[in-house]
Amino acid sequence: MIRKIIVVLTLLFIVSWTAIPIMADDKADLAKKSQNPIANMISLPFQNNTTFGVGPAEGTVNTLNIQPVYPFSVGKVNIINRFILPVVWQGELVPGQGSQFGLGDLSYTAFLSPSKPAKWTWGAGPSFLIPTATDERLGTGKWSAGIGGVVLTIQGKWVIGALAQNVWSFAGDADRDDVDFLLAQYFINYCFPSKQFGHISLFLKRQYNLIAA
Repeated sequence: MIRKIIVVLTLLFIVSWTAIPIMADDKADLAKKSQNPIANMISLPFQNNTTFGVGPAEGTVNTLNIQPVYPFSVGKVNIINRFILPVVWQGELVPGQGSQFGLGDLSYTAFLSPSKPAKWTWGAGPSFLIPTATDERLGTGKWSAGIGGVVLTIQGKWVIGALAQNVWSFAGDADRDDVDFLLAQYFINYCFPSKQFGHISLFLKRQYNLIAA
């Protein structure tokens, strides 16, 4: 049994600014919610990652993650539906194969989180990887399922936490490798007070993809 281990370390610095004329208390609350991945708020974040030196040809891979979040409440529990759809461009990774552009596999996690505010906020739930890739080289060709979890704390103007997800393949193309995929993301956000509100987010993402061959 040979295991190929792909490790991607991405440091992403995001600066965003929102100009909305709202009251100061509402402004601060909305700013914190915008930085909370399991906040009870509809949102549409984008995250772009560029990885260099990939494959035998040491090519470049650019991935724009479209990450809509749609929450709803059931009693004392919030259910946070979080999707990640990657739009991928990758250069020639293996000599003679050329470059590819298209969609990758869709990731979906349903975080169940207590609706009552607390010093520490957490969420956990089922996670799925759906084979939506438009090119076999951009996806796994497998249906995968597992679990995801997130924990964070809001301390004054700081939002600090971590998010993890692990899925294993259970169906799909029998000719493709089985999937055992772990994604971990750590985040530290700081909110700046102003008449308008904005935030600067620093993400450190480490991604392991273990494929049995």
